[in-house]
Amino acid sequence: MSVPLADRIRPKTLDELVGQKHLFGEGAALRNIIESGEIPNLIFYGPSGTGKTTVARMIANKTNKRLHILNGTSASLGDVRDVIAELGTIAAPNGLLLYLDEIQYFNKKQQQSLLQYIENGDITLIASTTENPYFYIYSAVLSRATVFEFKHVSPEDALPAVERAFRLLQEESGETYETEEGLPEYIAEASGGDMRKAMNICEMCVLGAPVPRPGERRKLTVSRAGEICAKTGAHYDKKGDEYYDLLSAFQKSMRGSDPDAAVHYLARILEAGDLISACRRLLVCANEDVGLAYPMIIPIVKAAVDTAMQVGLPEARIPLANAVVLVSTSPKSNSAYLAYDRAAADVRQGRAGPVPRQLQNKHFDGADAANPGQFYVYPHDFPNHWTAQQYLPDNLKDAVYYVPGENKAEQAAKAYWDKVKGKQS
Repeated sequence: MSVPLADRIRPKTLDELVGQKHLFGEGAALRNIIESGEIPNLIFYGPSGTGKTTVARMIANKTNKRLHILNGTSASLGDVRDVIAELGTIAAPNGLLLYLDEIQYFNKKQQQSLLQYIENGDITLIASTTENPYFYIYSAVLSRATVFEFKHVSPEDALPAVERAFRLLQEESGETYETEEGLPEYIAEASGGDMRKAMNICEMCVLGAPVPRPGERRKLTVSRAGEICAKTGAHYDKKGDEYYDLLSAFQKSMRGSDPDAAVHYLARILEAGDLISACRRLLVCANEDVGLAYPMIIPIVKAAVDTAMQVGLPEARIPLANAVVLVSTSPKSNSAYLAYDRAAADVRQGRAGPVPRQLQNKHFDGADAANPGQFYVYPHDFPNHWTAQQYLPDNLKDAVYYVPGENKAEQAAKAYWDKVKGKQS
């Protein structure tokens, strides 16, 4: 059993493939392309363990082109040149099919070395990447290929493959296993949509089980699987899409006032050991999404973050959980944030006139001034500490940037100032 189970059980046909129905269901575009045998340049984008390499091998088997497989993590420019050198030789009379795994690790020069050959059809490129191709693959390569996105495999789609894995392991070993109820479902869920990981867990469950006594069966349990796949569902590559997706989901769940989802994503971030990112998102969300609807939340969250940073993990989860639930269940307002954006839009478009004379930081006019004097009026000298006075530049004197949010705090402030300003208007 030196070859990993994931390779031994690898699907041979599209019908055996797990998940990806949007790509390989009946009538789907990519399925039709593959079945036609006329393979264009393709880029497969998606998480690990979702079938990208498996499909590339299926395509290679359907063509009569010589197959080369390179991995972006280890291949050099010299390896690419060795592939190109075979063009036009007896080794590749019908051209080449190059499967380039993890293309995001190829630098610009390596990627550009393929351009001429993938454009004229001498090389058919099938590249795979776990990162967003529009960020990591150069535009000249992208323009000569079609991108297809692979998605995480759902637990429902993964379950038949897990059950098939246990059947294959029994056939290979000649044993009959005693499988605890719920084990296949647990593995399908715990693998986090990564079928390679699911197959590895199945194999480790068998290898990690106690050797049975004569006449007994090997017992496969959920608790044993839990030992093996601790944290296995936590996809968290700080340089990859998963990292940004989790942080985005974390903040959007707080903004959307869903404390259950927010705590879930907080747990995934903290279980991966990323305390700083969780704290940063919390601080941003308190200011951006709660804001003036509950202004005191800003120092409260800051205090929780300071405490978390002082005590560190695992105790940091306690103040952060408090803060996340508080942010999630607080009233929301982005009125101040929107006010800034409106003001900044005017500034960027050049609508920023001179500061009104009464607000300027000088108290002496030249002798030639036609109307000397600053004319600033001190608000504290008036009832309610306010008096009418122009503060915006002349060309923007009627601009309105801040619109109070529909929440108790801002509406109370609005009512107060409407009353005060109405008396002197």
